[in-house]
Amino acid sequence: MSVRNVERIEGQYSALAPGYSEADEDRWVPEHGKSVYRSSFERDRARLLHSSALRRLGAKTQVVSPSSDDFSRTRLTHSLEVAQVGRELGRMLGCDPDVVDAACLSHDLGHPPFGHHGEKVLNGLAGHIGGFEGNAQTLRILCRLETKRFHPDGRSAGLNLTRASLDAAVKYPWRAHEAPLAPDGTRSQKFGAYEDDLDAFTWMRAGVVGTRKSMEAQVMDAADDIAYSVHDVEDGIVNGRFQLKFLQDRVQRARVIQTVQEWYLPGTPEDQVDAAIGRLEANENWVRESDGSRRALAALKNMTSELIGRFCHDFWSATRNIHGEKPLVRHEADLVLPDQTLQEICVMKGIAAHYIMASREQLPVYKRQTDVLEALHGLLMETGDRFLEPPFQADFRSAVDDAGRHRAIIDQIASLTDGACLEWYATLVKGQPVTNALFV
Repeated sequence: MSVRNVERIEGQYSALAPGYSEADEDRWVPEHGKSVYRSSFERDRARLLHSSALRRLGAKTQVVSPSSDDFSRTRLTHSLEVAQVGRELGRMLGCDPDVVDAACLSHDLGHPPFGHHGEKVLNGLAGHIGGFEGNAQTLRILCRLETKRFHPDGRSAGLNLTRASLDAAVKYPWRAHEAPLAPDGTRSQKFGAYEDDLDAFTWMRAGVVGTRKSMEAQVMDAADDIAYSVHDVEDGIVNGRFQLKFLQDRVQRARVIQTVQEWYLPGTPEDQVDAAIGRLEANENWVRESDGSRRALAALKNMTSELIGRFCHDFWSATRNIHGEKPLVRHEADLVLPDQTLQEICVMKGIAAHYIMASREQLPVYKRQTDVLEALHGLLMETGDRFLEPPFQADFRSAVDDAGRHRAIIDQIASLTDGACLEWYATLVKGQPVTNALFV
């Protein structure tokens, strides 16, 4: 009988997986009494699954708008797929699967309406109050906006996840001014915490030196890259945006290589990107052309499954070759990412970026999304808390300065799904009922 089963029978289930400490199980607000049938990390995962922030991802853009068809992935289905990939990869490396699972479910909670374009627009609108960053917004949701527990002084403690799960959910464990510098001396725009969430961030990072990611966060990050690199290509093919046979055309191949270099592999020579494409094309399951039939859809599924398994195996094998067979948890090791595998993943992302995100057909859509967000932001700034939902209205009223009130408005807009944002725009800004024509 396992240790965990013994503890279940004795009425308290608190055994930790090998490599984890009691400090990893701590919560920002102590909770007295432990579950008789779940570990603390299992409870973290359950809190994420039951959260409204996770449910809202079902109507937020991944690559293709959720209103465009019934097949394409949303932020929610993407997060569930990342959790499946991350859970298995983490388990093979010795991470607690529920810590990785919770991190994967959390990783996109901070995304606003309209995906990365919406994030860019909100960052501009919030520039003078610290900007907007989807990953920092995720921490804000987990530690403040999605409420499960409160501090004794009345402040929200968010979902009050364990330190290990919260740290695993932070893909960029630094503040804006601590972001790493690129080779050209520019500072990365990615960061994991706003200044007014510093108390939660500091508690979470207790005992960690510098800006290193936990092993579980690295697994989450890798699972995210693997999942969306493969699935975005699948979605694009099924939606008729492109066929992989296009890469056999010399001109189109050169343009895809250029997109890969500009978006994901700056400084990588063209011949190395081309070689990565060649390695992918050499795969016997590579689907050069799909006609949308059941057999074709099955072939696409086989291709995505094989690629996910291949990428995960490469990461697992390279990491085990360096670190051996011990459990690799928290801040005791780093995930090893082979260069050729990373190049192949970047090629997959670049294919989707070239034919979908960077497509000229998207420019009017992005313009429409910008107009909607800017107009809605302007109206809410003029009307104060009048139209805010009760939680954000309370934040607005309790703010001690204009920056705090502005942040409450940004939080409100960021919480909206794509459809809700369009509805607010139509009814509040335009004063008209919503029609399908509004959905972009």
